[in-house]
Amino acid sequence: MSAASRPTSKDVARAAGVSQAAVSLVLGGKWPGRVSAATAERVREAARTLGYRPNLAARDLRTGRTRTALLVVPTLTNEFFARVHEGAAAVAAAHGFGVLLYPSPEGTGPATDPFASAPAALDGVLASSMAAQALSGIGAGTLPLVMLDSDPATGPGTATVNLAIADGMRQAAGHLLGLGHRRLAHLAADVDSWTFEVRAAALAGSVAAVPGARLETHRCALGVAQAQAAATALLTAPGPRPTALVCDDDLLAAGACKAARRLGLRVPEELSVSGFDDLTLATAVEPELTTVTLPAEEFGARGMTALLTAVDGGSPADAELPVSLTVRGSTGPVPARR
Repeated sequence: MSAASRPTSKDVARAAGVSQAAVSLVLGGKWPGRVSAATAERVREAARTLGYRPNLAARDLRTGRTRTALLVVPTLTNEFFARVHEGAAAVAAAHGFGVLLYPSPEGTGPATDPFASAPAALDGVLASSMAAQALSGIGAGTLPLVMLDSDPATGPGTATVNLAIADGMRQAAGHLLGLGHRRLAHLAADVDSWTFEVRAAALAGSVAAVPGARLETHRCALGVAQAQAAATALLTAPGPRPTALVCDDDLLAAGACKAARRLGLRVPEELSVSGFDDLTLATAVEPELTTVTLPAEEFGARGMTALLTAVDGGSPADAELPVSLTVRGSTGPVPARR
């Protein structure tokens, strides 16, 4: 259809028997209290019948909007953040917004502003707490900001959207303690981030509440090779060997299982291993991983919904999404009870 033959807002107004101002209010979502519901529906029906689509470019020029949101994540190679982006992008697209995906250099360090002026190029920012340091270099301090996996008491954003990480770790610990394990080791991510602090505190509290149970913690970088090395050192150290390894991430759990196999230990007959995230990797290894399942797509979607509310001048509420433990073959009863 040529530009000359495309229906205009004037055509919609004529078909609906209203003014162009009323068309603008209805199609811009600003009609409540100013136009009756019946009139609003008449305008929408006229627009559908004529095949009218608003000129977003012209509207954005008038409103000063770019209809672009920035998603700041620690890495582009982690499946979890890819799924977060998928959920966020779907919500953004439904509202006519685009999403720029921006990784923080080296995962957690400050980033160089990729824009001449972030406020001029963006309408808002959605950021993972694992990449929070990048925000200081982007120069988006005046933009609406929603944080993911961030302390709601101290987070810098307009709102925080979190996963029930502490509950997830308590579910994993309760599962292992219920199987009789009393010597547990925490293979903890060596990342300075609120989400991993929460996991550590929840695990320590769960173990401390059970008489005779003890926990030792070993930190390592987020990677299979690093986890394998850390688990090997832990499992070959002098003294009683842990009967269960609780890992902060499925990559760490995969590395721990690899270390156990290299040492001749059977999983779960001689060593139970649990992960976190429920990545595709969790069902690609043998035995499949018991892990905490995180709703990554919904997480991204809820974060973007909160951000768009803030962009429109609203006050989004903090939110926490439930998580669940998925029990598979990598955990079993403590060896002494077999």
